[in-house]
Amino acid sequence: MAPPSNQAKSDGVHEGVSKQQPTYTTLAGHPVSDDNNSLTIGESGNTLFEDLHLFEKNAHFNRERIPERVVHAKGAGAHGYFEVTHDVTDICKAAFLSEVGKRTPVLGRWSTVTGESGFPDTARDPRGFSIKFYTEEGNWDMVGNNTPVFFVRDAIKFPDLIHSQKRNPATHMKDPNAFWDFLSLVPESLHQVLITFSPRGVPDGHRHMHGYGSHTYKWVNKEGKAHWVKFHFLSDQGIKNLTHERAVELAGINPDYSTEDLFQNIQNGNGPSWTFKVQVMPLEDAPQYRFDPFDLTKVWSHKDYPLREVGKLKFDRNPTNYFAEVEQASFSPGHFVPGIEASPDRVLQARLFAYDDASRYRLGSNYLQIPVNRCPFAKVQTYARDGFMNVSDNGGSNPNYYPNSFEDLPRPDPSQPDVHPYKHDGGVVSRTPPRKWTEQDDYEQPRALWQAMSAQDRGQTAKNIAGHIMGAKEMIIQRQMGVFRKCDESLASKVEEMLAVKRIGQDPYTMVA
Repeated sequence: MAPPSNQAKSDGVHEGVSKQQPTYTTLAGHPVSDDNNSLTIGESGNTLFEDLHLFEKNAHFNRERIPERVVHAKGAGAHGYFEVTHDVTDICKAAFLSEVGKRTPVLGRWSTVTGESGFPDTARDPRGFSIKFYTEEGNWDMVGNNTPVFFVRDAIKFPDLIHSQKRNPATHMKDPNAFWDFLSLVPESLHQVLITFSPRGVPDGHRHMHGYGSHTYKWVNKEGKAHWVKFHFLSDQGIKNLTHERAVELAGINPDYSTEDLFQNIQNGNGPSWTFKVQVMPLEDAPQYRFDPFDLTKVWSHKDYPLREVGKLKFDRNPTNYFAEVEQASFSPGHFVPGIEASPDRVLQARLFAYDDASRYRLGSNYLQIPVNRCPFAKVQTYARDGFMNVSDNGGSNPNYYPNSFEDLPRPDPSQPDVHPYKHDGGVVSRTPPRKWTEQDDYEQPRALWQAMSAQDRGQTAKNIAGHIMGAKEMIIQRQMGVFRKCDESLASKVEEMLAVKRIGQDPYTMVA
């Protein structure tokens, strides 16, 4: 009896694939002959374990979801560009700001803060406002909100703040008691509370709100002169808000209201734009300013430090795949380029670690190799290796450590400092060696240890060293011998004696002390 044909016509599937159509394959690239029927014994028989396509398809389906962001889970994104409109080279040396008219590709993401990924876009909540600049010096991530301040001034309170605004651990519902209990005990939050409950608490879509860096940052020019700055992105569409009643109505009618508004406007050629401006404060003003300029709950007066225009952000292209280009996008305020640095803001200092760490958890240790997070213009040259989903060349056969003695491998460049030294609270913030290191003798204590050893222990130590170092290259051996000699001439001599034994073919490990 002939086996039944797997080219079933009753299900409406074509009998074959035309030459113009690509062949459906498994994840390993093997052709799939039928994606409508599992492999079974007869029409009503058991499904077979050898149906690898069936199991692969379901196994991958079970693993489609990745952890959503703890905050800013619900968001929309778009691609575009930034164009410099005003010369700011007197205050910032970043290459993407080097000349008027220069354009830099960008990725933007706008989000609510406390809701989950399915939460309504029209919730009364601060909004995330993040821009990734793909520059020739690497990515700069401007990770901010639609408000110039925040609820807390110290990051040690941040987990508690978010817990109080998330769901009650018993009822799994939003909890006004927790929300107001925490805020009433943290009076510094009032500035942000009033903004959140004002008409601006529910923007009419992502296009009609301003964006802010919120924190204070530092800009440095080519001469090494630094200023404190605050970032402002002013909506060219104007501020437009929803009333509480309309927001509640839209939450039921269209919970994706802001996402849809952004997508459709870009699709129809009406992509949004923002004007990028900065406030600039001389470093010497900070200690005397009437508010702590690094306090995230405070703003700088525009009268004291007026806005200065930098350029325009324009978004004109929707993602073709949301997961690949928006859900997997990773933003971190710790992604700086030369000329842009951090300030002592306590919340910012913690975010410099926390955001990258969240991405390592959510996307994996090699999250920066995901195309949307990888800068197409700056070559990554690092000694980091391995980890889940490493899809680079992984450094090839090169050493995975620094310092090393090999040519043509990455070296730090002292001419491009990542931090401009500045005075803060009586000390200088800079990359400096340990206190009085030039006055310390790194050989004094090991010399005392060597000299305190018995003759037998010295001999054994030298033999152990020789037995191990003999496998190294000669130039490395000689450099290490110089280190030994600075410690104690007898140490170097003893190791050299053991190495000489090796060179005549005898294993020093077999020698009797």
